[in-house]
Amino acid sequence: MQSREGLLKYILESLKMQVPTPCDLDHFMDVVSEKLHFPTVILLDEISVGLQRCPELDDGFWESLRSLATNHTGGNLAFVLATPESPIEMARSTGHSSPFFNIFGYTAHLGALTETEARELIASSPIPFTDEDVEWILTQSRCWPLLLQILCRERLFNLEEGENDDNWREEGLRQMKPFAHLLDSKLAE
Repeated sequence: MQSREGLLKYILESLKMQVPTPCDLDHFMDVVSEKLHFPTVILLDEISVGLQRCPELDDGFWESLRSLATNHTGGNLAFVLATPESPIEMARSTGHSSPFFNIFGYTAHLGALTETEARELIASSPIPFTDEDVEWILTQSRCWPLLLQILCRERLFNLEEGENDDNWREEGLRQMKPFAHLLDSKLAE
Protein backbone atom coordinates (compact mmCIF):
# COMPACT_ATOMS: atom_id res chain seq x y z
CA MET A 1 0.00 0.00 0.00
CA GLN A 2 2.93 2.34 -0.50
CA SER A 3 1.09 4.17 -3.23
CA ARG A 4 -2.07 6.22 -3.46
CA GLU A 5 -3.71 3.62 -5.70
CA GLY A 6 -2.77 0.80 -3.33
CA LEU A 7 -4.28 2.60 -0.35
CA LEU A 8 -7.45 3.53 -2.24
CA LYS A 9 -7.93 -0.07 -3.44
CA TYR A 10 -7.39 -1.37 0.09
CA ILE A 11 -9.99 1.03 1.52
CA LEU A 12 -12.57 0.09 -1.12
CA GLU A 13 -11.93 -3.64 -0.71
CA SER A 14 -12.22 -3.29 3.07
CA LEU A 15 -15.55 -1.50 2.61
CA LYS A 16 -16.64 -4.27 0.22
CA MET A 17 -17.08 -1.77 -2.60
CA GLN A 18 -16.20 -2.35 -6.23
CA VAL A 19 -12.72 -1.15 -7.15
CA PRO A 20 -12.90 1.02 -10.30
CA THR A 21 -10.42 0.91 -13.15
CA PRO A 22 -8.43 3.03 -12.94
CA CYS A 23 -8.52 3.37 -9.17
CA ASP A 24 -7.53 7.00 -9.09
CA LEU A 25 -8.66 9.63 -6.62
CA ASP A 26 -11.57 10.87 -8.76
CA HIS A 27 -13.04 7.40 -9.25
CA PHE A 28 -12.47 6.55 -5.57
CA MET A 29 -14.35 9.69 -4.54
CA ASP A 30 -17.24 8.82 -6.87
CA VAL A 31 -17.55 5.25 -5.55
CA VAL A 32 -17.44 6.22 -1.87
CA SER A 33 -19.76 9.20 -2.35
CA GLU A 34 -22.36 7.04 -4.11
CA LYS A 35 -22.05 3.79 -2.13
CA LEU A 36 -21.33 4.72 1.49
CA HIS A 37 -24.71 4.66 3.22
CA PHE A 38 -23.74 3.36 6.66
CA PRO A 39 -21.61 4.80 9.49
CA THR A 40 -17.98 3.98 8.76
CA VAL A 41 -14.76 4.72 10.59
CA ILE A 42 -11.43 4.42 8.80
CA LEU A 43 -8.54 3.83 11.17
CA LEU A 44 -5.17 5.12 10.01
CA ASP A 45 -2.17 3.87 11.97
CA GLU A 46 1.44 4.92 11.38
CA ILE A 47 0.16 7.74 9.21
CA SER A 48 3.32 9.78 9.74
CA VAL A 49 5.28 7.05 7.96
CA GLY A 50 2.97 7.38 4.96
CA LEU A 51 3.33 11.15 4.99
CA GLN A 52 7.11 10.86 4.98
CA ARG A 53 7.54 8.01 2.49
CA CYS A 54 4.73 8.37 -0.02
CA PRO A 55 4.76 11.62 -1.99
CA GLU A 56 1.50 10.57 -3.72
CA LEU A 57 -0.27 11.17 -0.41
CA ASP A 58 -0.08 14.88 -1.05
CA ASP A 59 -2.29 17.72 0.16
CA GLY A 60 -4.76 17.10 -2.70
CA PHE A 61 -5.21 13.51 -1.49
CA TRP A 62 -5.85 14.60 2.10
CA GLU A 63 -8.18 17.40 1.00
CA SER A 64 -10.23 14.83 -0.91
CA LEU A 65 -10.53 12.63 2.19
CA ARG A 66 -11.64 15.64 4.23
CA SER A 67 -14.22 16.47 1.57
CA LEU A 68 -15.55 12.90 1.69
CA ALA A 69 -15.92 13.03 5.46
CA THR A 70 -17.45 16.49 5.67
CA ASN A 71 -19.45 16.92 2.44
CA HIS A 72 -20.02 13.77 0.40
CA THR A 73 -21.09 10.93 2.68
CA GLY A 74 -23.94 12.40 4.70
CA GLY A 75 -21.99 12.24 7.94
CA ASN A 76 -21.33 8.51 7.52
CA LEU A 77 -17.55 8.72 7.33
CA ALA A 78 -15.05 9.44 10.07
CA PHE A 79 -11.32 8.94 10.50
CA VAL A 80 -9.27 7.96 13.54
CA LEU A 81 -5.53 8.52 13.44
CA ALA A 82 -2.97 6.77 15.64
CA THR A 83 0.10 8.95 15.85
CA PRO A 84 2.61 9.93 18.52
CA GLU A 85 1.90 13.65 17.95
CA SER A 86 -1.17 15.75 17.20
CA PRO A 87 -2.41 15.56 13.59
CA ILE A 88 -1.67 19.26 13.04
CA GLU A 89 1.89 18.94 14.37
CA MET A 90 2.42 15.78 12.34
CA ALA A 91 1.26 17.53 9.15
CA ARG A 92 3.51 20.51 9.83
CA SER A 93 6.56 18.36 10.54
CA THR A 94 6.09 16.51 7.23
CA GLY A 95 5.41 19.64 5.17
CA HIS A 96 1.67 19.14 4.65
CA SER A 97 -0.88 21.93 4.88
CA SER A 98 -4.12 20.16 4.03
CA PRO A 99 -7.15 21.11 6.14
CA PHE A 100 -7.74 17.34 6.56
CA PHE A 101 -5.54 17.45 9.63
CA ASN A 102 -7.71 20.17 11.21
CA ILE A 103 -10.85 18.01 11.44
CA PHE A 104 -9.64 16.09 14.47
CA GLY A 105 -11.19 17.94 17.37
CA TYR A 106 -10.60 15.25 19.95
CA THR A 107 -7.22 13.89 20.88
CA ALA A 108 -6.77 11.06 23.34
CA HIS A 109 -3.38 10.36 24.82
CA LEU A 110 -2.99 6.66 25.46
CA GLY A 111 -0.60 5.40 28.06
CA ALA A 112 0.24 2.21 29.84
CA LEU A 113 -2.43 -0.24 30.94
CA THR A 114 -3.26 -0.64 34.58
CA GLU A 115 -1.63 -3.65 36.20
CA THR A 116 -5.02 -5.39 36.30
CA GLU A 117 -5.55 -4.78 32.58
CA ALA A 118 -2.01 -5.97 31.81
CA ARG A 119 -2.54 -9.14 33.85
CA GLU A 120 -5.81 -9.81 31.98
CA LEU A 121 -4.03 -9.42 28.68
CA ILE A 122 -1.24 -11.78 29.72
CA ALA A 123 -3.79 -14.29 31.03
CA SER A 124 -5.37 -14.44 27.56
CA SER A 125 -2.39 -16.45 26.29
CA PRO A 126 -3.46 -19.83 24.90
CA ILE A 127 -0.64 -21.37 26.94
CA PRO A 128 -0.49 -20.04 30.52
CA PHE A 129 2.70 -18.38 31.72
CA THR A 130 4.28 -19.08 35.10
CA ASP A 131 3.83 -16.51 37.85
CA GLU A 132 7.55 -15.72 37.59
CA ASP A 133 7.24 -15.02 33.86
CA VAL A 134 4.16 -12.84 34.40
CA GLU A 135 5.96 -10.75 37.01
CA TRP A 136 9.02 -10.38 34.77
CA ILE A 137 6.87 -9.31 31.82
CA LEU A 138 5.01 -6.75 33.94
CA THR A 139 8.26 -5.32 35.31
CA GLN A 140 10.03 -5.10 31.96
CA SER A 141 7.05 -3.69 30.03
CA ARG A 142 5.76 -1.34 32.73
CA CYS A 143 2.37 -2.37 31.36
CA TRP A 144 2.79 -0.65 27.95
CA PRO A 145 0.57 -2.58 25.50
CA LEU A 146 3.16 -2.77 22.72
CA LEU A 147 5.87 -3.97 25.09
CA LEU A 148 3.52 -6.48 26.68
CA GLN A 149 2.70 -7.79 23.21
CA ILE A 150 6.37 -8.21 22.30
CA LEU A 151 7.27 -10.03 25.51
CA CYS A 152 4.16 -12.22 25.55
CA ARG A 153 4.65 -13.16 21.90
CA GLU A 154 8.24 -14.23 22.55
CA ARG A 155 7.24 -16.24 25.62
CA LEU A 156 4.41 -17.92 23.73
CA PHE A 157 6.67 -18.81 20.78
CA ASN A 158 9.18 -20.26 23.27
CA LEU A 159 6.49 -22.39 24.92
CA GLU A 160 5.04 -23.52 21.58
CA GLU A 161 8.50 -24.71 20.53
CA GLY A 162 8.75 -26.70 23.78
CA GLU A 163 11.76 -24.72 24.94
CA ASN A 164 12.30 -24.21 28.66
CA ASP A 165 15.19 -21.75 28.55
CA ASP A 166 15.18 -17.99 29.10
CA ASN A 167 16.35 -17.06 25.58
CA TRP A 168 12.91 -15.57 24.94
CA ARG A 169 13.65 -12.89 27.52
CA GLU A 170 16.79 -11.74 25.73
CA GLU A 171 14.98 -11.73 22.38
CA GLY A 172 12.03 -9.82 23.83
CA LEU A 173 14.31 -7.17 25.33
CA ARG A 174 16.13 -6.86 21.99
CA GLN A 175 12.82 -6.29 20.17
CA MET A 176 11.78 -3.70 22.77
CA LYS A 177 14.82 -1.47 22.15
CA PRO A 178 13.22 0.67 19.40
CA PHE A 179 10.45 1.52 21.87
CA ALA A 180 12.64 2.36 24.87
CA HIS A 181 11.26 5.92 24.78
CA LEU A 182 8.02 4.55 26.23
CA LEU A 183 9.81 3.50 29.39
CA ASP A 184 11.42 6.94 29.70
CA SER A 185 8.26 8.97 29.10
CA LYS A 186 6.29 10.75 31.78
CA LEU A 187 3.24 8.74 30.73
CA ALA A 188 4.98 5.66 32.13
CA GLU A 189 4.81 7.07 35.64
